[in-house]
Amino acid sequence: MKIVDIEAWLFHFPLETPFHPSWVPGYTSTQNSAVIYRLRTDEGIEGIAGGVAFADEAKGPLNLLRAYLIGLDVDDTDEVYGRLSTASRVLGIRAWFVETAFWDIRGKAAGKSIAELLGAKAKAKSIRPYASTGELRSPEEAADHAVSVVEQGFTAMKIRTRHPDIQRDIALVAAVRRAIGDDITLMCDANQAWRVDTFAKGPVWDLGRALNTADAMEDHGVEWLEEPLDMFDLGGYRELAKNTKVAIAAGELHGEPSLVRLLMEAEGVDVVQPDLVFTGGVTGAWDLARESMQRGLRFSPHTWSHGLGLAANLHLAVAAENANWLEFPFDPPGWVPEARDAMLTEPILPNENGLLEIPSLPGLGVEIDEEKLKTYGTLL
Repeated sequence: MKIVDIEAWLFHFPLETPFHPSWVPGYTSTQNSAVIYRLRTDEGIEGIAGGVAFADEAKGPLNLLRAYLIGLDVDDTDEVYGRLSTASRVLGIRAWFVETAFWDIRGKAAGKSIAELLGAKAKAKSIRPYASTGELRSPEEAADHAVSVVEQGFTAMKIRTRHPDIQRDIALVAAVRRAIGDDITLMCDANQAWRVDTFAKGPVWDLGRALNTADAMEDHGVEWLEEPLDMFDLGGYRELAKNTKVAIAAGELHGEPSLVRLLMEAEGVDVVQPDLVFTGGVTGAWDLARESMQRGLRFSPHTWSHGLGLAANLHLAVAAENANWLEFPFDPPGWVPEARDAMLTEPILPNENGLLEIPSLPGLGVEIDEEKLKTYGTLL
């Protein structure tokens, strides 16, 4: 079975309420943007995948990716992975997300989910989500917002700790912990690994601030401190992980799986967090999941892109035996499932038991909302 055509759409879905991502200080997001790929085969089976977009930069690499991928045998995993690796380096974009479409096709042909193709145990169908908030708030605002999130049924949540000074970050953590109590698992994200200070300057952490913050977080029962240092500061991560009891999480946007591997080899991370949309696709991220388990580390994929990215990483997390939590991007009123998953026929939501289940359909298990695609999308 071979790829005979690739269709791509640029999708911009307006948010009902503006959203202010902490990882881009000074920026106001008014839409959920994605590039959506549909790969067609000579046997009529189609696979879908989605990457992130901002403006119209997704138009550039499409024809080059067609040259790389059309004619490939869908089941030749090594060749597909190798070509996307080369494409990512040559084109200067993270084209890894496209690999999900190949796995979607394989799953549909076999009548199995991607999680099953990865070898998920028969009973492995779901995983517990943690609500991942994205805006930086004052301690008082964060406490009130955290209560409203927990009232939605979540038993774990992540907050952003990126204030200019450490005292305010610690006050934020303390206020949220008091508000939600000790039974809710609390994670913190410093967003230091890949700073985007285009619109405004954000704080830059060094090892000293990371160590002091981690020490203070121990008193508030923080589950993990995420991305407290620059992504290439391997020595810093090693020292930090060695000198704190709070787990260190990182690896979400390392463009190459080898970079995440270096972080593990440096013993600088306790929770390995690649996002297959950005790092290695299903194949590369799955290799990292297995290696992290062999090293006795936890695995919890990053998922902050959109519904297609969340769905793909959901399969990965369910299949990984060392994954206990999956990130569930949720920060109302700006970032809600209906907007995050706008390209899908149904939003991905926790079930009645508060768990995220892999969809019942084979492959990726989700379907594109064709009406919304035509309304808010542009065929490239």
